Amino acid sequence: MEQSNVMKHQVEPEVKGRGSHRPELMIFVAAFSAFLATFNETFLNVAFTSIMADLGVGVATVQWLSTAYMLGAAVMVPISAFLYRSIPTKRLYLFTVGFLVVGSVVCGLAPNFTILLLGRIIQALGTGMLIPIGMNITLEVAPKRKLGTYMGIMGAMTTLGPSSSVILAGLILAVASWHAMLWFFCALTVLCMICGACLLDDIAYLTHPKLDFLSVVEISLALIGILYGISTIFSGNYLLAVGVVIIGFLFLAAFVSRQKKLEQPLIRLQPLRVKPFAVGVLINMFSLIVIFAMNIVTPMFLQSGLGISPFAASMTLFPAILLSCVISPLAGRIYDKHGAKILLPLGFLLIGVASVGMAVVHVTGNIIFLALLYIPVICGSALIIGPVQSLALSYLSFEENPHGVTVMSTGFQIAGCIGASLFTGIYAICQPPSHGFTVVCFLAAVFALAGIGLALYENSLSSTVTAEKTKLVGIAAIMKTKPYSISAEATALDALHCMVEKKTTGLPIVVGDGSVKGFVSDGDIIRYMNGPESEANGFASMYPLWYNVGALDDRLVALGQFPVMELATKKVIGIDVEDDMEKLFQIFSDKRIKKVPVLQQGKLVGVVSRSDLLRQLVGKSQINSGTEF
Repeated sequence: MEQSNVMKHQVEPEVKGRGSHRPELMIFVAAFSAFLATFNETFLNVAFTSIMADLGVGVATVQWLSTAYMLGAAVMVPISAFLYRSIPTKRLYLFTVGFLVVGSVVCGLAPNFTILLLGRIIQALGTGMLIPIGMNITLEVAPKRKLGTYMGIMGAMTTLGPSSSVILAGLILAVASWHAMLWFFCALTVLCMICGACLLDDIAYLTHPKLDFLSVVEISLALIGILYGISTIFSGNYLLAVGVVIIGFLFLAAFVSRQKKLEQPLIRLQPLRVKPFAVGVLINMFSLIVIFAMNIVTPMFLQSGLGISPFAASMTLFPAILLSCVISPLAGRIYDKHGAKILLPLGFLLIGVASVGMAVVHVTGNIIFLALLYIPVICGSALIIGPVQSLALSYLSFEENPHGVTVMSTGFQIAGCIGASLFTGIYAICQPPSHGFTVVCFLAAVFALAGIGLALYENSLSSTVTAEKTKLVGIAAIMKTKPYSISAEATALDALHCMVEKKTTGLPIVVGDGSVKGFVSDGDIIRYMNGPESEANGFASMYPLWYNVGALDDRLVALGQFPVMELATKKVIGIDVEDDMEKLFQIFSDKRIKKVPVLQQGKLVGVVSRSDLLRQLVGKSQINSGTEF
């Protein structure tokens, strides 16, 4: 019984995604969302000069349009995992894009800076949820053999968004006011909402977790403190910036401590214990830091250092942006066939070499040279972002994926903040602009060098994991190594709660040393709830269950006092981890059960199901026939 539910848990999203619409159309919506969210990160920044002139505010004030937006988006990212498992996918998606529509309207009609800032914050609430929701949709519906390709498309959109926003903003400002920019973005969000309404299905597996309000407060204050401190470090008030960062880290420590104590944490931090995933998050952040930094600093230098127009500066970046949209899906296809072993270090190598080249040749004032060298910087990141996200998330279980996406998306916001604040701050204090741009380019090369080291380390971790998997043979190769179980001292009600929480229909019963003493299933509990008439009356035994509500309530209360061992099967059918596959086939065939506890010296070390065995057979058939399913 359990395995039928577990399989439903794992494949139902993909089946739904292929119901009324193809997965490709749903991933199109996810990619559109990623583009929209990252596009909006830097879209309005180009108009800061015009906004200051129209609304009569200074540089320190107008920067809050960027700072407040970044903080609002960062706060919403951790909440997105809870919402994704609590609200049907389409409804959540439309609700999220709705924030962008409403915020854009408020900004477009804003008569003063206060209203404009309010609209920008409303936009940020939607942006913070949009990227993780889009990534989760991709993970749910993408066929495993094409995951790298589709994540490459998502990576292309996260690269295209902030890059193209500079160009489109320059084009609009050349012929209209900053208000027109916001109405243009509003039209994009409405189009995105229509696509979601027409193409999305409810594909998320809803678990309806509980929301811990204190966790929300702690992580919000932590991110606000850390990101605000980083963004203001170059404002001159170093004491305030450092103090706020320290307070942010204190709240972060309190948040992490609380998550360990909660049965249903806001974010499960276990993915960070998986080294390949944790290193992958860092690699992704390093690449994004360079992307955000160079997309902002390069057009600034072209305008302030070389004196060219905003439109000409934007067009200088266009070849790199165009090629990155081709490179990202191509990198995904390469990852699907050959993995990320070459892609990650190659991407950082291109970034490093090209950044050094830009630092050297920019003194000539030759825009063509800068445009050509900018191509490997952006395309190098395109080789990294999609593949490393696919690689890192591939080390997580299905249940951990939403939390892994949350961690990855939070890293996205932090990387954007560090890239924009650190690089623009250094550019501003190193005058003249030519010196500032030189320092920025060499700093990008330093990040690239560190990225190469991380990429090589990730490759070594991946090789180790692959070698460990290769060593496993027979039952050990297909069993689940972290089976759910329950103590022999627990009550039947404890077993019921565990089954509901873990989405399982059967539990091995263990004692303190890990020895298995019994097995309890949902059928055992249902038979108890149905009463003793079940054994005598057959089908008629359903009568007490449905019509005698008082007796049903009494038995439910009694579950809390009933020892689980009284309901359990005492004679457990298990298999030793050293036994051969033939014995496993025999057990499934003769006993007609759906899963078998795996023992080592009498202690529970795993569980193997008929579904696990069938997946193994399908894998072998693919290898033997060369068929892809």
